[in-house]
Amino acid sequence: MARSEFDRQIEESIEAAITGIGRLLSGREMDGVQRTDATFFKRGSRVLDGADGRVGPWAYRPGWQRAAARVTGLGAIGAGGWSYWTDPEQTLQVLQYGVGAAGGLLLTGGLVHAVRNRGQRELMREWIEPLHLALAGPLGIPAATRPRSYLHIPANFSDDDAEIRIDLPVDLTFNEQVVAEMVIKKLALQGVSFSWKYDGRKPHVTVKKVHRPPSKVVFTDPKVRELVQKVPESAPLIGLERGQKVVSVDLDAESPHVLVSAGTGGGKSVILRTIASQLIHHGAHAYILDFKRVSHLWARGVKNVEYCRDIADIHDALIRLGAEGRRRIHAAEQLGDDADPSEVGPRIVILLEEINATMKQLTRYWEKIKEKGDPKVSPAVDALAEILFMGRAVRLHVLLVAQSATARALGGPEMRENFATRILARYTQNAWRMLVPEVQPAPKSTRHIGRAQVVLGGVAHETQVMFMSDAEARAWAMAGTSGPPAVTPEKAATSQTPRLPDEPAHQAKQGGHLPAPLRETDIPAELGGGTSQLEAVPAAAAEEGGRPQRGTVSEPPAAAAGEAAAGEQEVPGKVAEAEVLTLRQAQEQLFPHLTLAALRKARTDDPDFPKNAGKKGTQMLYRPDDLLKWARNRPKGGMGTTVDGEAGAS
Repeated sequence: MARSEFDRQIEESIEAAITGIGRLLSGREMDGVQRTDATFFKRGSRVLDGADGRVGPWAYRPGWQRAAARVTGLGAIGAGGWSYWTDPEQTLQVLQYGVGAAGGLLLTGGLVHAVRNRGQRELMREWIEPLHLALAGPLGIPAATRPRSYLHIPANFSDDDAEIRIDLPVDLTFNEQVVAEMVIKKLALQGVSFSWKYDGRKPHVTVKKVHRPPSKVVFTDPKVRELVQKVPESAPLIGLERGQKVVSVDLDAESPHVLVSAGTGGGKSVILRTIASQLIHHGAHAYILDFKRVSHLWARGVKNVEYCRDIADIHDALIRLGAEGRRRIHAAEQLGDDADPSEVGPRIVILLEEINATMKQLTRYWEKIKEKGDPKVSPAVDALAEILFMGRAVRLHVLLVAQSATARALGGPEMRENFATRILARYTQNAWRMLVPEVQPAPKSTRHIGRAQVVLGGVAHETQVMFMSDAEARAWAMAGTSGPPAVTPEKAATSQTPRLPDEPAHQAKQGGHLPAPLRETDIPAELGGGTSQLEAVPAAAAEEGGRPQRGTVSEPPAAAAGEAAAGEQEVPGKVAEAEVLTLRQAQEQLFPHLTLAALRKARTDDPDFPKNAGKKGTQMLYRPDDLLKWARNRPKGGMGTTVDGEAGAS
């Protein structure tokens, strides 16, 4: 007698139930599809061919663990049902309190787990999963394989003592070189070694660091000091990379300007201090434009250094430097290609701190002082752009610092492209992609003190930056070769080349304004000195505090220049009384909030205090604009050598 359809359905249902119970108790997948190589007693390590979709971590567990979890779950459900059948009220009461307590524990545990594993999630998202997708093809493993099942990468994998282990397929059909290249590229590793182990049931490769930059590089180390003495004048030592290799940038041959980008505590000012002190040691003139006011206290009183803290003085300095750059371009054109680059003037290094804040302040300052008919864009910003585009021929170099060197902060993407050398420390992935997109993948940032990436010519050099203390940087800068002497008022008055008529004689004093190389009086006659071909620095107009009314550059008439030369004959050590003040007069007229004793102490202790402009009997004479500029640019607060500190004491 043939079986009916109903009988077949009953048999199939019984067979499915028996199969399901067997899979449940044996820990196999309930749909019957084996996705990993896990057995009843052994944990899985890889996904089997043909597995579709994402394979979760549950599929890698051994069968006995899955079976135990299932039986425990079914037992709990059965016990709960029996308890409810026999005593529903008691069961509901237990559930009411038990579920709440269990929910609270689960929520607390979940939050703790989320916080503690935040770094692991970032490691998985940024490094492990991309490496897995890159290795799936070369290793011949399914893309659905769980990355952590064979990629054992610690969170500190970029540290010196970190070790990376990658489990390999047993068939060993992959290409070693391709796998190694993928690991290096995707994890942004440098200087690593690969140890391949093929024997046994678990072949794997171990990746370790072989060389890293030294943990610290200090100027007091005799070997480091010897390296500093050996590097060329145009290529100051930045630090050392792995293998004790020198990292430096040649400002004449490679990159005239340097961009430093780092997060808070990344050592931006230390990097600039290290580079600038070496350049000053070899005779360079430095302009420190520091809106933060106290970033480079080591440079106070150092020869050939002008420290501008007030935004008005930063504005004026940039305009004068732009004019000097144009003068040097004309001079270089006259000298020809075979001339010594130093003939255009001494090297000038411009330290521009915190460009993000400084550019905003320059724009606001110009909006406040500009008059009708003046250009919309600040001439100081335009001057900075000119300097950046002038290049190495004029020997003007910008060392620029930014926490976030966006194109907008620097005045446009074309401005940022002038920095062929970029130094990054404690950077984010976004900052790296913005500043160094040609170097990929981005090396993992480290919080090791003094560690930075120096990128030159599309190559990143992991560097331990040389550390010079304030005292060491100051001593090294002061111990170097002196640059060309500054033009004094006496020399300017007796020079055969006329001084500019709209430029007061006192502006030639070193330390208050640009030193001798920035004066037209120093241009040889054969290069056009004393003519109107070169643009001159504007007059320090009689505005309050000696501030120029506008930051524009003009050309003086040749006739006026001649009159100035013929009409001005100053006696050395003497100036007109109307132009100068005694210290007591300065205290009464300019600084009524200070005491005379405070000014006298500042004259003795402060290296930036203006030099006297002559004598009247036994009293020193000073120019008001020099005193006002000193007052604007002195460090604020807590400095034992400042007027602020003495005023409080008085």
